[in-house]
Amino acid sequence: QVQLVESGGGLVQAGGSLRLSCAASGRTFDNYVMGWFRQAPGKEREFVAKISTRGLSTNYAESVKGRFIISRDNAKNTAYLQMNNLAPEDTAVYYCAADFRFSALTTTPSLWGQGTQVTVSS
Repeated sequence: QVQLVESGGGLVQAGGSLRLSCAASGRTFDNYVMGWFRQAPGKEREFVAKISTRGLSTNYAESVKGRFIISRDNAKNTAYLQMNNLAPEDTAVYYCAADFRFSALTTTPSLWGQGTQVTVSS
């Protein structure tokens, strides 16, 4: 079974950028659709972005379209979330997620990472 470990979170000023990484263990990384979710204090966890197994298809939440870019490097067993033009409302714990099915990733991914904190100051 694949295990997911996020990194790259931190404190950044509004308008800045961060890149999150999600490193996956195991030999079947390229069989999984990868995605990112986030959970802000007092709010429910929400979908952010997802990418298909070979990176040919992506999907984003409306709130991050044009600012965030999801990518993956199957040779490195790693998925990324490039976050640009960050705003205070992007402050949240960001979670990496994985599933075999592209449609299911948005709602019920089967695998989760432990999360990484992103804080955007105004």
